[in-house]
Amino acid sequence: MARLSRENKASRPATARARRPAKAVAERPARRRRKSSSDTPYHHGDLHEALLKAAEQVLERDGLPGLTLRAVAREAGVSHAAPTHHFGDLTGLLSELAAIGFRQFGAAMAAAGASAATPPEKGMASAKAYVAYAQAHPGMYGLMFRNERLDYSRPSLHEASEASFAGLANSVAASRQEQISKESLSLDQAAAIARAWSLVHGFTMLLLEGRLSKILNRSPEGTTAEMLLDAMMRPTGGRPPRP
Repeated sequence: MARLSRENKASRPATARARRPAKAVAERPARRRRKSSSDTPYHHGDLHEALLKAAEQVLERDGLPGLTLRAVAREAGVSHAAPTHHFGDLTGLLSELAAIGFRQFGAAMAAAGASAATPPEKGMASAKAYVAYAQAHPGMYGLMFRNERLDYSRPSLHEASEASFAGLANSVAASRQEQISKESLSLDQAAAIARAWSLVHGFTMLLLEGRLSKILNRSPEGTTAEMLLDAMMRPTGGRPPRP
C-alpha cells in the first residue's frame, strides 16, 4: 500500500511535466510568430509608389485639408513614419503627387491633340482634354495650382510642370501653324498662350465650382459645358485662323 502510494506520488510530477511542455509548445508559435512577406501589404521596393497612390485616393476623397502624412499612412496600411521616410514632410509628398498630376495632365492633352486632324481641331481637342482631366481629378487639379503648398525645386515637379507648359505651348503653336520655343517667346506668342490658358483655366474653375450653371440654364435646351467651351473657342474676330 505504501509502495503504491509512493508510486502515485512519483507519477504525478511526471504527468505534470508531460503536460507543461505540450502547453508551452501550443502557446509559443502564437506568441513568437513572425510575419511572412505575404502578411505585409506591400513588398520591398514599391512602397514609395503605394504611398503616392494612397495620397491620391485621400486627396480625391477628402480634399487637400484631409491630406496629411498620417492619413496617407493609414490609407496605405503602413506605419506613420513611412511617408516621412520617403518624402521628408508634407510639402515633399504634395510636390511628388503634383508631379504625377502634371504628367497625367500633359499626357491627356498630348493624346487628344494627336488624335485630331486639323490645327483648329487639335487646339479644341487639347482644350477639351484639359477640362476633362480636371473634372475627373478635381483634387489633383486643384493641388497642381496651389504653388504655396509645393516645392518647385524638386526635380520631378519642376520637370513635370515644364513639360506640361511645353505641351500647352505646342497646342497653341499647332493652332497657329507655327513653331513656338518655350525658351523665347515673341509678345504675340506669349499673348496667345496666356489667352488660351486663361480662357480654358478660367472656364475649368468656374465649371468645377458650379458657377456656370446659371449660364447653361439660360442657354438653348440641351446645351452642355462642352458645347459652351466649343463656342467660346471659335474665332469671332481679330486675327483670323491661318488656312
